[in-house]
Amino acid sequence: MLPLGTDPPSLAVLAERVGASLRRRGESVAVVESSAGGLVSASLLAIPGASAFYLGGAVVYSRRAGRALLGLTAADLKGMRGETEPYALLVAGRMRDSHRATWGLSESGASGPSASPYGDPPGRVCLAVVGATSVAKTIETGDVDRAANMDMFARHLLHFFDEVLRARPE
Repeated sequence: MLPLGTDPPSLAVLAERVGASLRRRGESVAVVESSAGGLVSASLLAIPGASAFYLGGAVVYSRRAGRALLGLTAADLKGMRGETEPYALLVAGRMRDSHRATWGLSESGASGPSASPYGDPPGRVCLAVVGATSVAKTIETGDVDRAANMDMFARHLLHFFDEVLRARPE
């Protein structure tokens, strides 16, 4: 857990750490992003030898994309909306399963500068990690800067995943 007011390390540092852990364990990951716009996948793919642990990713930025890329149906989403922890868990699990990965990661939030169509404030994101354990959490940056939030959302997701990996014995 990061101390209050502490930002996670850079995407490059976090991706290297996560990639090394996955490679050591012989595990794999698939990623679904929305408001981070593919930054998590890009940072993982920047690691030489990423094909040993990275199985795929998708940017799901609309219901239409959710149907096309994840096969989400109205029944899957009944009583649920994006930008919530249950939604983040659902899509992380769907991505993990569809790619036959060990782990599925997801983020769903409002990068800004305005609130989301659901009314969530800019700078709010729900993160999920699904695998041997399934966990989710919500982060609020308090920032309206879109690019800064996208970077911070990606960094928080990789940091969260790194914490989960470190908590599990190899």
